[in-house]
Amino acid sequence: MTGIMFGKKEQLMTNHRNFPMERTVTEQRPHSLLAAQMWAHTREHYGFLETMAPHLEGKVLVDLSNNLKKGMYPEANAAYLQRLVPGAAVVKGLNTLSAWALQNGLLAGKQVYLCGNSAKAKQAVGEMATKLGLTVLDRGSLSAARELEDFPLRLFQEWRLPLLVAIGLIAFFFFYLLIRDVIYAAVEQDKNISYRIMISLANKVFPIVSLIMLSLCYLPGVIAAFLQLYRGTKYRRFPDWLDRWMLCRKQMGLVALGLAFLHAIYTFIIPIRYAVRHKLISTVVNEMKNNKTTPFYFDDTEAWGTDSFYVLGILGFFLYVLLGLTSLPSVGGTLSWREFSFVQSKLGHLTLFICTAHGYIYGWNKFLRPSTYKWYTPPGYMLCLIVPSIVLVLKFLILLPCVDRTLTRIRQGWERTEPKEEMVMTKATNL
Repeated sequence: MTGIMFGKKEQLMTNHRNFPMERTVTEQRPHSLLAAQMWAHTREHYGFLETMAPHLEGKVLVDLSNNLKKGMYPEANAAYLQRLVPGAAVVKGLNTLSAWALQNGLLAGKQVYLCGNSAKAKQAVGEMATKLGLTVLDRGSLSAARELEDFPLRLFQEWRLPLLVAIGLIAFFFFYLLIRDVIYAAVEQDKNISYRIMISLANKVFPIVSLIMLSLCYLPGVIAAFLQLYRGTKYRRFPDWLDRWMLCRKQMGLVALGLAFLHAIYTFIIPIRYAVRHKLISTVVNEMKNNKTTPFYFDDTEAWGTDSFYVLGILGFFLYVLLGLTSLPSVGGTLSWREFSFVQSKLGHLTLFICTAHGYIYGWNKFLRPSTYKWYTPPGYMLCLIVPSIVLVLKFLILLPCVDRTLTRIRQGWERTEPKEEMVMTKATNL
């Protein structure tokens, strides 16, 4: 038997007769004689249920409530509800569904969590949720209710580390380039080029941080590979810091893609800036006044370098977007594991290689000029090439046949040494 009650808490508090105590039979099932009541009200209105405890005997109460913040009460709402109505079977679940999804019928494929002390009650609620098109995940007993109640209160939990890293890198390189470009020009050359902060300086910071963030997506995988090679087994847990790092690689890649988008947009608007147009017009006017033309010789090397720089930038951005699209659940869900692994691993490292080459060609032979090192500091593009270069070198070492063969065997279950338990059993058997 299943009875469902919806309504505002004000209505229920003013008129208890609205509670369906006598008319709860809406469907007869041969395997269960339980009655389910949906309870989605705040904790302070649970008290009056004590007076209805006899009527709720043997029924299932599904607690959908959520708190305003974590740690608001000493115990979970579902545990408190179970203590008020000990004769009922309380199931915590369905609290992660938004009102917008319910109103628009967007329930198909959504995952919901259930927990409770009664397996029969969870089964009844799970069958009802499955009929609504939901995917049910059993989280165990009612002791897990606090964890379920904290799920809707999470605020970009998987995005915190990537965003903090990106903000830290942006702040560092912004002030670093501000000192090298703007402040250096004001102090050493007595020039005021502060207007470059808005476009030119930002267009240096965004690609630098984007390339570093992209390399940070693939660095933990390389570290994990060398750690497995060192241990000779895949059955030992990675360190917590490495595990957390690997879990937020997708978010790091999306942040890198966003910064790459900003770099592309800023690059497109550079020719229409006032400072650029003013410089070009001033050059033409000065030549007309002086009645002379500045000689401009065609340099094949410079032409090849410039075209290669732009081509690598376009290809890198295209692969960037492709990686971002395949990370979407709607797209990635249509790919097989081999296809998804090919895109995210093979094309991912290819994207990193192309973008790193894009940065190297941007530098070209500038590193040979003493004027490049203002106040004896390297330019920003040199610093941003350190991490991706390290990742590419380590990845190349892993791809060597002798290393790749051993790593593949380890990931297929081979171990360099016997597990300690087997060694102990072998010694005991020999004894």
